[in-house]
Amino acid sequence: MAAEKLRDLSQPIDVALLDATVAAFYGTGSKEERTAADHILRDLQNNPDMWLQVVHILSNTQNLNTKFFALQVLEGVVKYRWNALPVEQRDGMKNYISEVIVKLSSDEISFRRERLYVNKLNIILVQILKHEWPAKWQRFIPDLVAAAKTSETICENCMVILKLLSEEVFDFSRGEMTQQKIKELKQSLNSEFQLIHELCLYVLSASQRAELIRATLATLHAFLSWIPLGYIFESPLLETLLKFFPMPAYRNLTLQCLSEVAALSFGDFYNMQYIKMYDIFMVQLQTILPPSTNFPEAYANGNSEEQAFIQNLALFFTSFYKSHIRILEATPENINALLMGLEYLINISYVDDNEVFKVCLDYWNSLVLELFEAHHNLDIPAATVNMMGLQQMPMLSGMVDGPGSQLFQRRKLYADPMSKLRMLMICRMAKPEEVLIVEDENGNIVRETMKDNDVLVQYKVMKETLIYLAHLDHDDTEKQMLTKLSKQLNGEDWTWNNLNTLCWAIGSISGSMAEEQENRFLVMVIRDLLNLCEITKGKDNKAVIASNIMYVVGQYPRFLRAHWKFLKTVVNKLFEFMHESHPGVQDMACDTFLKIVQKCKRKFVLVQVGENEPFVSELLTSLPATIADLEPHQIHSFYESVGHMIQAESDPHRRDEYLQRLMALPNQKWAEIIGQARQSVDFLKDQDVIRAVLNILQTNTSTASSLGTYFLPQISLIFLDMLNVYRMYSELISTSIAQGGPFASRTSIVKLLRSVKRETLKLIETFLDKAEDQPHIGKQFVPPMMDPVLGDYARNLPDARESEVLSLFATIINKYKGTMIEDVPRIFEAVFQCTLEMITKNFEDYPEHRLKFFSLLRAIATHCFPALIQLSSEQLKLVTDSIIWAFRHTERNIAETGLNLLLEMLKNFQASEFCNQFYKTYFLTIEQEIFAVLTDTFHKPGFKLHVLVLQHLFCLVESGILTEPLWDVAAVPYPYPNNAMFVREYTIKLLSTSFPNMTATEVTQFVKELFESRADLSTFKNHIRDFLVQSKEFSAQDNKDLYAEEAAAQRERERQRMLSIPGLIAPNEIQDEMVDS
Repeated sequence: MAAEKLRDLSQPIDVALLDATVAAFYGTGSKEERTAADHILRDLQNNPDMWLQVVHILSNTQNLNTKFFALQVLEGVVKYRWNALPVEQRDGMKNYISEVIVKLSSDEISFRRERLYVNKLNIILVQILKHEWPAKWQRFIPDLVAAAKTSETICENCMVILKLLSEEVFDFSRGEMTQQKIKELKQSLNSEFQLIHELCLYVLSASQRAELIRATLATLHAFLSWIPLGYIFESPLLETLLKFFPMPAYRNLTLQCLSEVAALSFGDFYNMQYIKMYDIFMVQLQTILPPSTNFPEAYANGNSEEQAFIQNLALFFTSFYKSHIRILEATPENINALLMGLEYLINISYVDDNEVFKVCLDYWNSLVLELFEAHHNLDIPAATVNMMGLQQMPMLSGMVDGPGSQLFQRRKLYADPMSKLRMLMICRMAKPEEVLIVEDENGNIVRETMKDNDVLVQYKVMKETLIYLAHLDHDDTEKQMLTKLSKQLNGEDWTWNNLNTLCWAIGSISGSMAEEQENRFLVMVIRDLLNLCEITKGKDNKAVIASNIMYVVGQYPRFLRAHWKFLKTVVNKLFEFMHESHPGVQDMACDTFLKIVQKCKRKFVLVQVGENEPFVSELLTSLPATIADLEPHQIHSFYESVGHMIQAESDPHRRDEYLQRLMALPNQKWAEIIGQARQSVDFLKDQDVIRAVLNILQTNTSTASSLGTYFLPQISLIFLDMLNVYRMYSELISTSIAQGGPFASRTSIVKLLRSVKRETLKLIETFLDKAEDQPHIGKQFVPPMMDPVLGDYARNLPDARESEVLSLFATIINKYKGTMIEDVPRIFEAVFQCTLEMITKNFEDYPEHRLKFFSLLRAIATHCFPALIQLSSEQLKLVTDSIIWAFRHTERNIAETGLNLLLEMLKNFQASEFCNQFYKTYFLTIEQEIFAVLTDTFHKPGFKLHVLVLQHLFCLVESGILTEPLWDVAAVPYPYPNNAMFVREYTIKLLSTSFPNMTATEVTQFVKELFESRADLSTFKNHIRDFLVQSKEFSAQDNKDLYAEEAAAQRERERQRMLSIPGLIAPNEIQDEMVDS
């Protein structure tokens, strides 16, 4: 009854009843009461007339939650329907909100008591301003400033409103408002800033109220980044701020304001003011925090205000130096103040807080890069001079007094801070990805369980910084590292953390030194680390040292390739570590072994000086002993490594002999199992036997992944037996599921059997994928699989079908392309209908099958398109429907596969003789479906591909390739002059009905712009972005996906730059075939 009364909005709502409903929703009553209240409130919220009750509710309730509920309703209207309301309703609401705000903030007691409520009202006022101001509410700023002068509490609240307004316009506007609107608001704020500026200065000079001064400083902080510079430098503002800086109550807010000013840079006009500001600041800072302060200690023991002060100090220095360090260097009298500031910043960088360190690191990285680039660019001409011989000498003398000498002076100036910075980087180096051994919170050394992405990003930046520092002075870098290492050896500086950061730093500069220096340096480092390993006792200590030895040697393949003795010692040391009982150490030993082998594989198949046989042969002889203590997954990694060695052998006979020796253990076990199975098939049903089969297959897959084509003799040996086992296990699974119902598929035995099937498919897929393009391999392996694999898939129950079958055939088609055309009908028949039935019931079941099914379709569309044309129209409709189904997925990779597949199909059909037929059937459906996913907010990552599909459709229809009408001639009485006109009208109609909140002219204009810019992708894309904002579908959300493509281009440019500087890209990431003779 009560619910009906509330839902009837024809008379004023019963506020007491609403209070009770809201209380029931937030209350501690029964679950049923809460659910009922939730339903009523949702209904009210969705009722378009509910907002007309807001004023009545706010005036008559004392309950804060009810007020918030009413304001939530109002906020929705302001955001999405404001411009559609009649003028008098808008004005009434505007005045009402302004009055309530003034009333509540005019007296101290109500202002403090209703603080939350006032804040929410402020937010709604600013949302209204985004629509009304400046055009329909010109007096807003003058009225606000006038009201502020009437009382200090009103003034404090006005500051809050101004701060919100500034943030909305300058910080959060991208993707919220159209470009035009943002521009208009920025101009209005700029032109009216005079009044706000006067108000702020007036408050700071006249008020004694701490809260008001703090609010004013916070507002200034929001405004300083964009106001015209005259307001800062040609008014008393800076002096006023510097006056407040020493006062503890305002120290942090003032420092934030000063940091904003420091970050501004507009030419040299205000240089003198900046120097003066920096000087006064440094004098005051020394009294607040003397330079001799121990920052890490002060931070660790400080309260939150003091910690924030150190954090803000880091922001101030980094902002100031980024923009103005040059003017401090330029004048000799400021150099001491500059060096003192850098000293402060280095000390702050030692503070144990990640956020503070990130701020400092970011600046160090940019400063060092700038010093390095200047010196890098100058080094190049000097090198060309040497090559040209002595007659070019006059050129050099010019360099010494010209830019060269200035650079030399600059490097001399920074030599001392840079040396301290090297120490900082070495002491705080972040953990690289390859290191798997960490200290847990109880101080034990354990295997890392999860990668920490923050640490990896930090490692990348620190590594880059240290490489620039190394290039600036190789000798100092080497000296500091070796000194610190000797302190580890003599025990005066030995801790796990010190050794770790030092070794991580040593590993990170790989590739930055000249080869002779690197060789000399590494011989000392590796010798010292091996000694340390011998003299240190204790299992955990040994694990830490082992992990560091492995990390360092893994980073320097060039050195290992040049020194066989070291390479052999290191590999034997790794084999030793493979017997350690520490799980992290064994894993790292296998990883490092793989990494070294990939870069030095030729070394292991040649007979080295002083040896009787190649290392690989020696290794194969002792293989059973080496892997005795390893877990199965580590053994697989080991087999992959040896596969790389064998692959480097160029003599086919020797290669086959090595492969045979490598696979002797698994093959012997396989032969035993198959022999037993021939006597009694039941032998294969034993769980331990199934596990053994799985392990043998995994070992084969690992070896195949590194050997590629050369794995042929081995796979031929087991292939047919393997298919028989596959067929048998498949039948076992089907009978278990048929008898045991849906739960049988979750039993451990069925899971195990399925693992064997999957591994079989994975082994075949890996081999065919890695094998070089030799059609005879395809001919040898594909036909025997047709029935055991494809036929089996079709015969199985849905729960027993392996998605890997789909990916295996996708790989086969991608590999053997057009030669597979005659097999496509068989593949289609076996997998198409039955897989579609599994995946079109909903969007959730069988996620693996979905993705792989669309990948298979894409392979067919790309390489065997003629086979698609052979399909009947029902089958083609199924294909097209399934593609639409794919890109409707919110699962990103399925939607992307679907869209890529759609683009392939559209292009292929356009070029085929069925062009008219296909587009006549599907053009409008595809356009409508793409607009649907483009404008609902769940498919943003697909934005780039949505745009490409639309561009393709519009270009196609304008090109005149489609000669038959796209409209239904029977249903449309008057003929359109051409398809382009029809599609324009269709699109306008489609969008107008979908977005009733947009005017007809806006929609028509948008469609016209789309057709005009169809040939220019970036303009086309921008029109669509603006349309999405205008249609209000994309406000208040994260819109970075709409700009993803631009971000990717930027990343590629950055990679090219990094490749040009020695050491910046780790040796393991460079795709070289490391030429090792």
